[in-house]
Amino acid sequence: DVTAMAACSKWEIREKVWEHLEAAGLAEFPRPVRGRIPNFKVRRRWAAASCCSFPRPLCRELPSVPPSSSQFPSARKTLLVPTPRLRTGLFNRIVPPPGATKEMLRICATSQGVRDYSVPVGLDGKAQVDLVVVGSVAVSEKGWRIGKGEGYADMEYAMMVSMGAVQEDTPVVTIVHDCQVLDIAEELLGDHDLTVDYILTPTRTIQTNCKRPKPQGIMWHKASSVSSEMLGKIPILKTLRCREKQAGKNVTLQDEHPALANTNRAAISDKKVMAANPQPRAAPASAPVGQPHVESAPGNPKSEGSDTISTVYVGNLPGSLRVSELKSALRELQVVPVALKWQGAQHRAFLHYREQGAAHRAVASLQGLSLGGNALRVEMAKSQRNKG
Repeated sequence: DVTAMAACSKWEIREKVWEHLEAAGLAEFPRPVRGRIPNFKVRRRWAAASCCSFPRPLCRELPSVPPSSSQFPSARKTLLVPTPRLRTGLFNRIVPPPGATKEMLRICATSQGVRDYSVPVGLDGKAQVDLVVVGSVAVSEKGWRIGKGEGYADMEYAMMVSMGAVQEDTPVVTIVHDCQVLDIAEELLGDHDLTVDYILTPTRTIQTNCKRPKPQGIMWHKASSVSSEMLGKIPILKTLRCREKQAGKNVTLQDEHPALANTNRAAISDKKVMAANPQPRAAPASAPVGQPHVESAPGNPKSEGSDTISTVYVGNLPGSLRVSELKSALRELQVVPVALKWQGAQHRAFLHYREQGAAHRAVASLQGLSLGGNALRVEMAKSQRNKG
């Protein structure tokens, strides 16, 4: 039963939702749905997640959205789409060609349209967002939301707050299948987690009346999804951090302050991640299965076995697992390494930590963890076992 999961961890909830969508034949392209924000067959009725076309029930319940916006082509609304993984900026603003037909407007709202008919919007953009539509893997009627585990939606919202694009009363909407509306324990939520005000399903429009405050900017020392590694990949995030540091804000990251790695560990009630869909699939282009993959923070750590870096060996990784899924689990357990060496063909990975204490905490946290149906083998790397 995927509707009563109050005692489950975030990862268990994700895995069971993905498994149910696949088993029930509800998932649409891209497949498999595991590791993604799900697309499901009846989503076409709403089309809201991709083209900002809001159904009439939402228009009735949100006074700020006039009835004319019930169909995207006649709405005369500006659509802002977050750039994939924030690599090239914060938003893309859709700019339809002059005299665009309804069909062209619909094309503009697709991924191809974003590439062909948009302009970037950065931190200095004067965007004012009236309504936020966010994807979810699971959500509760109270407004608690669980994404796919990478933290981008929370980060995008926090950056919108920092640039003044959203206000405290800006409504946040998510569109999910009915089976994705679950009981979620509030203890699983962190201060950086985004909540939702409205939930649209094929059968219901739910007003959550959520009173939990939304993130008021990026909490650098608490957000487990923000790491030194990520700063190297997302220039706009690095720019925002520099600005906030100059303004006197504490911008220390979790992986820069090992003592913070244990913060809120009590909120992680269950470390085990259950298998959902062990079907083999290709890894993303950045980490093909069978090829070594090394990602590190600025200022690469010394190689495994150095005197300053402690290394954790993680073995028995399933062949279908993606490096992003392992990294998501590490973030959730608050044991983010300064570098990760991925060896998918050998079913193993090496996690590098600046301090031996952080490495031992990672071993303790990962013991008993299951990913993709495999119980992980976790221990200090051979070169580390006799140290200290």
